[in-house]
Amino acid sequence: MTTSTPPTFPFPPTYSFPPFFTPQPNSATRLAQLQKWSSLIQSWCRHHRIYRLSLVEAVDSPLFHNAALRKRLSLSEVRNVVDWMARGEEDGGGGRRAEWADGASKTLAWIWWRRPEEWAGIVEDWVENTGQKNMVLTVYELLEGEATMSQEWHGMDPDVMLRSLNVIAKRGKAQVFGSEGQEGVKFF
Repeated sequence: MTTSTPPTFPFPPTYSFPPFFTPQPNSATRLAQLQKWSSLIQSWCRHHRIYRLSLVEAVDSPLFHNAALRKRLSLSEVRNVVDWMARGEEDGGGGRRAEWADGASKTLAWIWWRRPEEWAGIVEDWVENTGQKNMVLTVYELLEGEATMSQEWHGMDPDVMLRSLNVIAKRGKAQVFGSEGQEGVKFF
């Protein structure tokens, strides 16, 4: 029996540039720096299938600590970057790539490497392509079932799936029902 190790994360070239870890005073340079951090955080979370990022834990991870350079982002700077991602300034405010999961304490953030609206579209396509209309499925079946093993959302955080299903429901294409841990959905 062979076990395979997951591929290592490919850091971008800017990760090896020491000033990347220091907040830049020039506004244009700072904007470019924030965009690169946003892209890196999203890529890291996607690679590791992280939906909720604990800043306290992540600040010591390779994401924010380049051991070879002996450079790291401070927790307050990580918060600044995630705050910027949460404001959606990257693309005019409509495309927030983060959201605080714990309110004012700002230690836990949803990282939207795909927004719930994007996941909703992917699930809708799957429903259409697999003939799941007028079917009732549990959220557990969607996340862990054999029928979804090949889908990118398989094994996703249940809260992200529920948010995505609620987007579909608001579009009038599904109804979500049930109580916590026992949710189901009927697609129309």
